[in-house]
Amino acid sequence: MSTSADVHRSALFTPLTIGPLTLRNRIIKAATNEGSSRDGLPTKNLVRIHEAVAAGGAGMTTVAYCAVNEDGRTLPGQLLLNEACVPHLRVLTETVQAQGAAASAQITHGGCFTFLPPQHSRFPLSSSGGFNKVGILSGMLRKQAMSQADMRQVADDFVRAARLAREAGFNAVELHMGHGYLLSQFISPLYNKRGDDYGRTLENRLRFPAEVLGRVLDAVGKELAVVCKFSITEGVRRGHNAEHGAQIAARLEREGAHMLVLSAGMNVESMPTMFGNTFSKENRVDTGKPLVTAAVFLKSLMEPKVDFRELYLLEHARKVRQAVGLPLAYIGGAKSLAGLEQVLGEGFDAVAMGRVLIAEPDYPNKLQQGLSRDSICTACNRCVVTMYSPGGTSCVLGAPGDAQLNSQYAAG
Repeated sequence: MSTSADVHRSALFTPLTIGPLTLRNRIIKAATNEGSSRDGLPTKNLVRIHEAVAAGGAGMTTVAYCAVNEDGRTLPGQLLLNEACVPHLRVLTETVQAQGAAASAQITHGGCFTFLPPQHSRFPLSSSGGFNKVGILSGMLRKQAMSQADMRQVADDFVRAARLAREAGFNAVELHMGHGYLLSQFISPLYNKRGDDYGRTLENRLRFPAEVLGRVLDAVGKELAVVCKFSITEGVRRGHNAEHGAQIAARLEREGAHMLVLSAGMNVESMPTMFGNTFSKENRVDTGKPLVTAAVFLKSLMEPKVDFRELYLLEHARKVRQAVGLPLAYIGGAKSLAGLEQVLGEGFDAVAMGRVLIAEPDYPNKLQQGLSRDSICTACNRCVVTMYSPGGTSCVLGAPGDAQLNSQYAAG
C-alpha cells in the first residue's frame, strides 16, 4: 500500500505545462453542466462549486458550456459568454486562482442540439440540413445547413468568446468538439452529409473545427492554453471509432492545439459511451412535456444495459496516445489512486474528472495527504439529474446545492 510520501511524490502532483500555462498538478475538473447560471450569467453557486474544487487541490477547473452566441445555447439560462457576463466570470476566476488553481472556460455552440428556438436563422444551424432527430425532444424537427458565411460568423463568435474569456481572467479555453454539439456535428458522419469541401471525408469534415481552432489560437494562444475536447469514438454504428479518433487528434495536433481532452459518446445516440454506464430509471427527468418524456423513455428501452467499470475509455484512448505527441488529458471513469496512476503510467499527461469531483471536491488533497485512495463516487449518475434542481448539480451522497446562492448573480 502506498504511503503518504509515495503519493506526494506521485506524478499526479507534478506541474504540467500546456502552451503558455503551467498547472500545479495533473488533476483537472472536467466540464460538467452545473445548472448554476441565470439569464446567461453565472451565479454565486457556480462560484462556490468551482472554489471548492480549487480549494480541494485540483490543478485546473473547467466552467462548462459557455455559449459563443445566443443561438449557441442548448438550454434556457445557459451561460452566454458576452460582455455582460465578463464581470461575473471574473469573480469566479479570481476566486479559483486565489486557491492556487487555474480556470478554463469551455466555449461552444450547440448547433441543432438545442431546446431553444433560434433567433437569427429559420431553423437551428448544423453541418447539414433536413430532418433534425434531436428536434424530437424539442419540437424543432428541421435543421439548417450552415453556409460559408454562417461558418465565418460562428468562427468570429468563437474568437470573440475566447477574447472575452481572457478578459474575464481565465487561464485556458476549451473548444468543445464532441458529444454532438456544433463542431462535433461537422466532424461526425452521423450529422455531416455535406457534398462540398466541408464534407464527404474525415479530413474535410474536420476543416471547419480546425479553422475555428486556428483562429482562436491566433487570437489568444500566446496568453491562454487552447484545449480541444472531442469524442474519440462516437460509440454507435456508422459513427466514427477510435481509429478515426486518432486521426482527428493528429489533425488537431497539426493545427497547434495545446492539449486534447479525450472524451467519447454523443448526447443523443450513445450516452452510455460517454458516462460508461446506462442511466437507471431513477435518473430520468420528467420534463412536464408528455411527448419529450415518451421519447426519452423509448430511447431508454433501446439502449443496451452497460455496467460501469473503471477506466472504461482507456482502450480507445491508447490509440490516440500512440498517434500523437501533444499533451493528452484522459477522461473516463478514473476514480481511484490506482486508476489515476495507471493512466499517467501509460503516457497520458493529465486526468480529467467530473463525477468524482462533484462527489468529493477535495479528493486531490486527500490523495496527496495519504488520507484516501478510492473516491466515494459510485458513478450512479444521479448528479446529472440534479442539474435541473433549484440548487444545481450536487452529489446525492452529500448536501444538495444551495438554491438561494443559485438565484443570485456572481457579481451581485
